[in-house]
Amino acid sequence: MKKDNPELIKIIHDLKVKARENDAKIWRDIAQRLEGPSSNYAEVNLSRIERYANDGDVIVVPGKVLGSGILKKKVTVASLKFSKKAEEKIKNAGGRVMGIMELVDENPKGSNVRIMR
Repeated sequence: MKKDNPELIKIIHDLKVKARENDAKIWRDIAQRLEGPSSNYAEVNLSRIERYANDGDVIVVPGKVLGSGILKKKVTVASLKFSKKAEEKIKNAGGRVMGIMELVDENPKGSNVRIMR
């Protein structure tokens, strides 16, 4: 399967480079998930984040975060895409929204980062 989106290709490449540089297997794992078909990308609702995350957790979603559900916890969520409602609800709960590469730049080792599918 060949990817056409140049931004996505760059993200996958950069994730692999950062994984090698920092010996961070989590970024390699995310890159491999993004290399697969987009129909297999994660689509995570806020209700799932509320159920499985703890206050202060850093979550990465290799796909899209959707706005269904209520979020009361302060979490940092990194993803390829966010629905407008999800972004709004995360910020209103006191959390942070960022792209995957922003999280990689902030935390190159990937320590204390959870993958949510």
